[in-house]
Amino acid sequence: MNEGIRFRAAKRDDVPAIIAMLADDELGRGRETADDMTPYLAAFDAMEAEGGNCIIVADEKGVVVGCYQLTFITGLSLRAARRALIEGVRVAASHRGRRLGEAMMADAETRAKEAGCRLIQLTTNKTRIDAHRFYDRLGFSASHIGYKKTL
Repeated sequence: MNEGIRFRAAKRDDVPAIIAMLADDELGRGRETADDMTPYLAAFDAMEAEGGNCIIVADEKGVVVGCYQLTFITGLSLRAARRALIEGVRVAASHRGRRLGEAMMADAETRAKEAGCRLIQLTTNKTRIDAHRFYDRLGFSASHIGYKKTL
């Protein structure tokens, strides 16, 4: 179903396609805008400079059809467990329903294990009921309550 799709680190030229996917849903339309790529490109450059923080894209014949951000965090809790944080998971409208999201999460898990992580975590908006079912089906547990504060 997803033959011909490969997962790779995003390139700077992929940023407009990534932003288009981030904006292509009910919540994203109010948060993202493709009018000015300047802040997105600056953020991409900063992520690349940080190390351990990257965007992975699903690439089909040179076209970005999915993405997720993967950040590795080293900490002291859980007996100094290294963890992976997943953010910004999106699949292009043209590829939804093809289990691409499942393949992306499997890719993230493989990368996390290869980086020595013992835990993989994510947050999802309370209103994203379909996403909750998706993550439950993949074995994630809704074990915590997440809080955010706009600065």
